Amino acid sequence: MASPAPKSPEQSEKSRKYDRQLRLWNDHGQSLLESAHVCLINANALGTEILKSLVLPGIGAFTIIDGNKVTDEDIGSNFFLDADSAGKSRAQVATQLLLELNSDVRGDYIDEGPEQILNNSPDFFNNFTIVIACAMPEKSLIILSKKLWELDIPLIVCRSIGFIGCARVQIKEHTVVETHPDNEIPDLRLDKPFEGLKNHFDSIDLEAMDLKDHSHTPYVTVLYKYLQKWLETHQDLPKTRVEKEEFKEMIRDGIRKDENGVPIGEENFEEAIRAVNTCIRPTTVSGTVSEVLNDNSCINLNSKSSSFWIIAKAIRDFMEHEGGGLLPLTGALPDMVADTEKFISLQQVYHKQAVADVEAVWRRTLMLLRQLGKPSDSIPEKDVKLFCRHASELCVQRGTCIADEYDPKLINTNKIAQELENPESLMVYYVVLRGVEKFQAEYNAYPGEFDDHVEPDIVKLKACISKLLGEWGCGPLVKDDYVHEVCRFGGAELHSISATLGGLVAQETVKFITHQYKPISNTFIYDAAILEGATFFF
Repeated sequence: MASPAPKSPEQSEKSRKYDRQLRLWNDHGQSLLESAHVCLINANALGTEILKSLVLPGIGAFTIIDGNKVTDEDIGSNFFLDADSAGKSRAQVATQLLLELNSDVRGDYIDEGPEQILNNSPDFFNNFTIVIACAMPEKSLIILSKKLWELDIPLIVCRSIGFIGCARVQIKEHTVVETHPDNEIPDLRLDKPFEGLKNHFDSIDLEAMDLKDHSHTPYVTVLYKYLQKWLETHQDLPKTRVEKEEFKEMIRDGIRKDENGVPIGEENFEEAIRAVNTCIRPTTVSGTVSEVLNDNSCINLNSKSSSFWIIAKAIRDFMEHEGGGLLPLTGALPDMVADTEKFISLQQVYHKQAVADVEAVWRRTLMLLRQLGKPSDSIPEKDVKLFCRHASELCVQRGTCIADEYDPKLINTNKIAQELENPESLMVYYVVLRGVEKFQAEYNAYPGEFDDHVEPDIVKLKACISKLLGEWGCGPLVKDDYVHEVCRFGGAELHSISATLGGLVAQETVKFITHQYKPISNTFIYDAAILEGATFFF
């Protein structure tokens, strides 16, 4: 009778609830998400779709700012509103229904417009993790943009009209430790083995092994041994395609053969051959990481420096001393065909060195904290470990202030003019939406909002756009089709478009909160009619 299978460790209720997303951003990312407080301005269809996609994964808290009452148009486009909601506070109804999605989330609302809050309580926005503004008037947006830029609080401004969606990210500086690259390259150091690794490899004699040991030796060992043979007759690593094929053939020749001279299938050698392109390469520091480590914020720390820059400086100092110019070792090995004992032995060599590197970086971090007059416990050791494990992924994004785009002297008009020369560029929608904002500011309505005003509004919107292009020194739009199209929309939201854009904005919000994955930079425009999106940086 077979013995019962061992039971897996019991998961907490929260772990079971958020199991899938924990695989994406891990428990430390979830912890940041649960401590975040998001502010949403205007609970229209797009706004509620954004919050829905933040409430479900367990955002800590949200506050809705919206002084509007629920209209028939809201009920027709907003999934979270029904006929009974008509005439009620849109902020209140949306908050109540969104809270039903997740009992772990706290929600609040303010039944006022953002203009009133900015005028009466300018410090209201100081403590939010991130602010998301939907369909916000131009005048109030400029004030909010400048306020959050000074506070260094991320702002995402978005709008959905008909088949068009637009999201603009404002961030002064955003640091990312875990970018989660699609193709992660193992940190094996075969070209620059540390002392413990070299001693381990040198203690192994492939030629003297019997068939069983030979076929169960980790492919990393096989690669190192044949790389040493290669370097006996070559001055450098195999780099070109021809050289790599020659190197692969050298490994292939090392596969044992039977008495008839037929190669015996040794999976570890086949793995080694497949790994040549990814594992046989110079161990270097990427240009992106070098930019981070050579950034002025890293070199010249001060009392206001964030944990990111302090640990980055500790890694920079480590590289100049203990690391020999290299980043801390990750210590992770990929899966491979190997005898358990041999694999664990090799794994321990890498792990031991990785631990030593983390300890060295940790000591330097504590030294920097003392120099800056900060408490030694202001940076936990676990943060340093995480940083070292992902040191090859470090990334810093810096953006521009949205308010600058409303100043003809500060906006990058050359970028706009260059994009408009391409008739297929989605930049045209940025121009048209900016024209819509001017139209709203002047006429207090969306172009085409009233059925009997569509034709006159086309003329008015054209005038708004022409004035805008004139301020930028750009020529007129090639076609009027886009203006007619926006006026036909009449400012209406289509739920499916708002849901798509809402999911994207929520995804970017999670990236900012968790400091994982690279967020979009600056402006994203989506055209649902042709199912295309594009990003632009001003």
